[in-house]
Amino acid sequence: MNNNLSTALKIVGLITIVMFVLMGILTFIVDTFGDDQSDATDTTEQTEKPKTTTDKKGDRKPGEIVVNEPLENDPYEELNELIGLEGVKEEINSLANFVKVQKMRSEKGLKTPKMSYHLVFTGSPGTGKTTVARIVARIYKDLGILKSGHMVETDRSGLVAEYMGQTAVKTNAICDSALNGVLFIDEAYSLVPKNDNGGDYGQEAISTLLKRMEDDRDKLVVIIAGYPDEMKRFINSNPGLQSRFNRYINFPDYTSEELTRIFLMYVRKNEYTLNDDAKDYLMSRLEEVVAKKERNFGNARYVRNVFEKCIQHQANRLSRSSAQKTEKELKEITLADLKATI
Repeated sequence: MNNNLSTALKIVGLITIVMFVLMGILTFIVDTFGDDQSDATDTTEQTEKPKTTTDKKGDRKPGEIVVNEPLENDPYEELNELIGLEGVKEEINSLANFVKVQKMRSEKGLKTPKMSYHLVFTGSPGTGKTTVARIVARIYKDLGILKSGHMVETDRSGLVAEYMGQTAVKTNAICDSALNGVLFIDEAYSLVPKNDNGGDYGQEAISTLLKRMEDDRDKLVVIIAGYPDEMKRFINSNPGLQSRFNRYINFPDYTSEELTRIFLMYVRKNEYTLNDDAKDYLMSRLEEVVAKKERNFGNARYVRNVFEKCIQHQANRLSRSSAQKTEKELKEITLADLKATI
């Protein structure tokens, strides 16, 4: 009896020791590989792609990536219906004509020169660069240059990461999302700061971008945009940029007459009306604004903001009275509404 009890106690003790050893081994494994997994998670968070917005209306926020899916409308018609930008329309139509003729030559067995479809758009804010880039993406699809015709919009903060070695990952991810379409980089010159001391990661983004433009030259078109002088400095900073971007299209500032037409377009599309006194005042004020404009004048963006503030003033004016409003009153923008805005 005593021998059996002694044997049982020894077995229980042995099992307890084995359990403690196993627990120690498991603890070691969790501590070791758990830290590695935590590090991997941290790295993933650091290189996580920025949030993507599809077909966003209005201005893109810094660092935001906007994917514009191609519309079904005729891109050539949409281009030619844009207010102003006559020189831009001529350049784009000329490029399209050249590509069409080269395709005809190729079909006849004739030689066709190699050409770059990458573009540099120069101009002030609000001059239609992003709008035209979206149209170009669809024209390129129509011409057979691109399969999709979508456009991905981004800027420096969508390409450059905060940590060493992660910018290439981030830039490659953006390029992947733009394959078979257009990658549009706004204010591209910010990838090379004016007083760069060599510690900026923008050069890593440029190197990665240039490699992808070469590796995916049949699937990726890049359009870069920004102020004329800054874009010239940017292109001249790297021989690879100079060789790949050789077609420049300048977007001039809008005239006061063109800005008036843009405002009236917003009025019409949003089912408002503008009486004659208000229209005369608008034209006069826009002439003054254009005459005194500064370098960062917003052009069409400025007019859109004026329109949005104007209809807010109209709403406030109508709300002061509890009387039932007629359709005419709900639609009409008056001189008082404009004077309260601009």
